[in-house]
Amino acid sequence: MGKVDDERAFFSEAWVEPPQKSRKKATAVEKPHYHGHRDRLRERFVAGGADALPDYELLELLLFRLIPRVDTKPIAKALIARFGSLAEVLGAPASLLEEVKGIGPTVAIDLKVVAATAQRMARGEVRGREVLSNWTQLLDYCRSAMAFESREQFRILFLDKKNVLIADEVQQTGTVDHTPVYPREVVKRALELSASAVILVHNHPSGDPTPSRADIEMTKQIIDTAKPLGIAVHDHIIIGRKGNASMKGLLLI
Repeated sequence: MGKVDDERAFFSEAWVEPPQKSRKKATAVEKPHYHGHRDRLRERFVAGGADALPDYELLELLLFRLIPRVDTKPIAKALIARFGSLAEVLGAPASLLEEVKGIGPTVAIDLKVVAATAQRMARGEVRGREVLSNWTQLLDYCRSAMAFESREQFRILFLDKKNVLIADEVQQTGTVDHTPVYPREVVKRALELSASAVILVHNHPSGDPTPSRADIEMTKQIIDTAKPLGIAVHDHIIIGRKGNASMKGLLLI
């Protein structure tokens, strides 16, 4: 057999189909123990939906397709133990996913495709809509896009005069605890897009969304720069793994 560079093909060797003449007898004796478990898990999902399953079992269902003919329960549990939740597994960098036994490059990329698909769906819930009346969907999107990034990102949501989202851009990417932000560049881009308002969003890789003094001062600078040009700053949202914080909600702006 040639060199195998796809871990799914590698794992498939764990279950070898018996010769034709003795297939029925051998299957009855040697059928992997996890086959019945997979069927039961699928039945629970069909009957109760995703809410009927904890994170590791929902991840198991996904891994059934990505890693055939292998007991994926230990792999799913190892991923949750390493990263904390299903959302954090999907948000983890591929390089870190590969550090978990049973996850190779191909499966790591497949998991990132799933994460990107979920993020695209969340963005579809807010794009082209009046965002202030769809605040929960907006927060869900920002969380899926930024909560588990390893570096700070500064994102701007540009709104028209009806507060409909017209553009969503990451303006800066920084370090684990700092992102350089230039108020004039924020306002310049808003003018280029003919935006009437913006919502500022950035993440805290530490997980704690509490605004820092620097966050507050930078936000006030952007407000002071934008206001004379008729551009409103509706809010500055900070996203973390432990939740999110609204500067407007905290009466900081």
